[in-house]
Amino acid sequence: MSDFPWLSVLIALPLAGAVLLTVIPRERETLVKQFALGVSLVVAVLTGIMAAGFDAGGPRFQFEEKYWWIREFGIHWALGVDGIALTLILLSVILVPLVILGSWGEADRSGGVDVPVRGEAGPGHAEGPQRSVKAYFALLLSLEATMIGVFAATDVFVFYVFFEALLIPMYFIIGYYGGAQRSYAAVKFLLYSLLGGLLMLVAVIWLYPLSARPVAEGGVGHGTFMFDELSKLNIDPTTAKWLFLGFFIAFAIKAPMAPVHTWLPDAAQQSPAPALVLLVGVLDKVGTYGMLRFCLELFPGAARWATPVVIVFAVVSIIYGAILAIGQVDMKRLIAYTSISHFGFIVLGIFAMTSQAQSGAALYMVNHGFSTGALFLVVGFMIVRRRSARISDYGGMQKVAPVLAGTFLIAGLSSLSLPGLSPFVSEFLVIVGTFSRYQWAAIASVIAIVLAAVYILWMYQRTMGGPAVPAVAGLKDLSAREKWVIAPILAIIVAMGFFPQPVLDVINPSVKETMARVDKQDPAPDITGNVAENGARP
Repeated sequence: MSDFPWLSVLIALPLAGAVLLTVIPRERETLVKQFALGVSLVVAVLTGIMAAGFDAGGPRFQFEEKYWWIREFGIHWALGVDGIALTLILLSVILVPLVILGSWGEADRSGGVDVPVRGEAGPGHAEGPQRSVKAYFALLLSLEATMIGVFAATDVFVFYVFFEALLIPMYFIIGYYGGAQRSYAAVKFLLYSLLGGLLMLVAVIWLYPLSARPVAEGGVGHGTFMFDELSKLNIDPTTAKWLFLGFFIAFAIKAPMAPVHTWLPDAAQQSPAPALVLLVGVLDKVGTYGMLRFCLELFPGAARWATPVVIVFAVVSIIYGAILAIGQVDMKRLIAYTSISHFGFIVLGIFAMTSQAQSGAALYMVNHGFSTGALFLVVGFMIVRRRSARISDYGGMQKVAPVLAGTFLIAGLSSLSLPGLSPFVSEFLVIVGTFSRYQWAAIASVIAIVLAAVYILWMYQRTMGGPAVPAVAGLKDLSAREKWVIAPILAIIVAMGFFPQPVLDVINPSVKETMARVDKQDPAPDITGNVAENGARP
């Protein structure tokens, strides 16, 4: 089935499912949930079948599709995956059915959707209007389609289309199903993302004339947006720097990195907890994926030029995010700030320009998705019970809900990169790979490891330890459905903590290809005026 259009089918299935959901009667909520879950499971199974046919030692991009879309502008419907894109697609299709099942609770006054779907509902929070369960699950399926598309696109213009399309379902999820300040958070998320998207659009359009080749009759022929062809261009260094900045700023906002990170804590606080699994676990990875795929390979000389400044911002994000996480009183905001710190590690690994650090960064994207996804899901379960995300509203939960407390502890320990859990491997690779070239950055980043123990263990102690406060005394432990949601993620975290090599075997060839393309270019002077070392250290 090598000619089967796997990726197009994987994009089309959830979109078709979202459309079909609209014809199911509104009052048949159980059927809506079953159908959405069924579609997401079919997508996951098909992705697994496709992944089983991926040859890590074969061509870089596999399951490729290429059809003309807009011939006049050189735009192709072009899809394909390498090892990095494949692992991120697998992350997406594993999390989506778990998010759908995690949102599948008892009806409440907001219109039949679990509290994590509709946001916080504690003192001072408005109940809000009736909200459609059908629309919520249709938005989740639409989001899944765009997530698969953005990682599979091998035409830069198609990538941009999916990059922007991601905003639409997430904007409505935040703005319609979020907390009391949902409108503010949704608009802030949209404006930040659109600003970055507009900068990238200018850079994408700029690439078109640069790729146009002379024709025999004189003049200039059509350009292209195909990634492979663009990566072979010899772009003027000054132009390359401007193009790099257009892409990089868009990706830095999406990731997010300090100082363009402020949209994330607000979005996290107001978003439904299950949707945060996809926002922070997958959507934000588009930023770091874009840096690795497009910033480095399309503009290698400009990437080396900017590396010292990017490294500084990455270290600032690592430490800044960890410090601010300690002072948070809302669990969702706390996890959001921890993610800013973790994204700093990923960016540090990407721009360390060593194969070891980049392998760690690519693995970190996957591990962080599962680790943070587990945290947000457990926090969502807690909000369902207590109707609050404030840390001070909890205490002694481990006495009344020991299974919930245990899962929260494992998810938290994975977030602080405890050895034996999957994030440790990726964080270790990033630090060791960075140390070989930027010792000060690697040493400074270690500070965040200590801070991580503070914010995770202190949050656990305040919510789970001590005597049970009266408000949590009668709360129930995890239900069977909730155990089915969280158990697969915890199993993956433990399995990849002990056996990361199968995933690294898929990622490493793509990382080596990226470094090979970067090293083909003559090193350009960096921002400090020094000439970067040619060739990445292993």
